[in-house]
Amino acid sequence: MAVVEANGIEIEYHERGAGQPLLLVMGLGGQLIDWPEGFVDELVDRGFRVISFDNRDSGLSTEFSGPPPTRGEIARAVLVRRRIKSEYLLHDMARDAVGLLDQLGIESAHVVGMSMGGMIAQEIAIEYPARVRTLTSIMSTTGNPRVGRPSWRVVRGVLRREEPTVENAIEQSIATFREVCGPTFDADEFRVLAERSVARSFRPAGTLRQLAAIIASPDRTERLAELRVPTLVIHGMLDPLVRSSGGIATARAIPNARLVMFNDMAHDLPHTRWKDIADEITSIAARAPQPVAATS
Repeated sequence: MAVVEANGIEIEYHERGAGQPLLLVMGLGGQLIDWPEGFVDELVDRGFRVISFDNRDSGLSTEFSGPPPTRGEIARAVLVRRRIKSEYLLHDMARDAVGLLDQLGIESAHVVGMSMGGMIAQEIAIEYPARVRTLTSIMSTTGNPRVGRPSWRVVRGVLRREEPTVENAIEQSIATFREVCGPTFDADEFRVLAERSVARSFRPAGTLRQLAAIIASPDRTERLAELRVPTLVIHGMLDPLVRSSGGIATARAIPNARLVMFNDMAHDLPHTRWKDIADEITSIAARAPQPVAATS
């Protein structure tokens, strides 16, 4: 792993493989190590140079210091569809990602984001279309508060939990993902991943600031309609956190987007679908315009 300075912050990143660059954008509170290694293997085996990184306020990238909103403030904003004040927005996080590409000397990449990462990937495609070869938005939504809303069961579960501490973080993480993941969820396997994540970085305030950025950012629907980049939208039909209407709305908003929905997937990347998702990403990558060869 390595670190670069970009967009005024430090960004921790990691890369594997060789070939066409593919940028993985992680979701809310996640770290670059949270991308399943087996899924990354599938992408590397298909000839991609896979770059993952820690978003601002997570992992080992720059941590911000502004006071985060309370969980109650966030819940009220979600339930009444009201914007919230935020130290930064999703478009700032998109600039972070583009700044990373700049530092790596990459002119354009296939951009793949999941959950909040899908929202950031959409912002990258909207604001920096020349930097995006293809866009893949996984279990994400458009920013329209009427679609992709979490189930009340998930919201209630979050509100009822104790404030996270280093001591209870692992158990809380397991409880949260048990609620949002699909039928392949394995608590023992996830415990190992949660222990590794907490040992590397524990930033609950950063997660709240990221969540505020999601809520405070504007609806992207109209701008998504202007995209001309080959686009893949993947969503799980069992997703209780970003319900499937979010993925459907994303695909409808982007001209000629391909929508793939899995009936055994929730808000996770189940190992049973790694190959299928990698195949879909490879297929959409083949639709990217080829660079024009220089002539003498």
